[in-house]
Amino acid sequence: MRKWLIISAAAVAALAGGGAAIAAAGGGDDASDKAITGSALDRASAVALQSTGGGRVSATEVGDEEGYYEVEVTRADGSQVDVHLDRGFHVIGSKADHEDANGSQDR
Repeated sequence: MRKWLIISAAAVAALAGGGAAIAAAGGGDDASDKAITGSALDRASAVALQSTGGGRVSATEVGDEEGYYEVEVTRADGSQVDVHLDRGFHVIGSKADHEDANGSQDR
């Protein structure tokens, strides 16, 4: 009986940890961030990648405070750029993300 209880507790802990990791990967700075999906994701990604000269899309957000869409692009050198788009998928601004030695972002 005790062995079953230990195994059950370990399984619950593993599931809880895995759920937290999945939740963290899906969100941005705020748990209420909503990722861009569907054809809007395709279009926003294409515009952002063209604007940055390439890279890979590493995060997206709808309803960003600096534009309707935000697309984070990670360049080949590891640097990141946030590209802000309006509802019509026009670039309205972009800025580099910088991290300090502690991993804190200076946006």
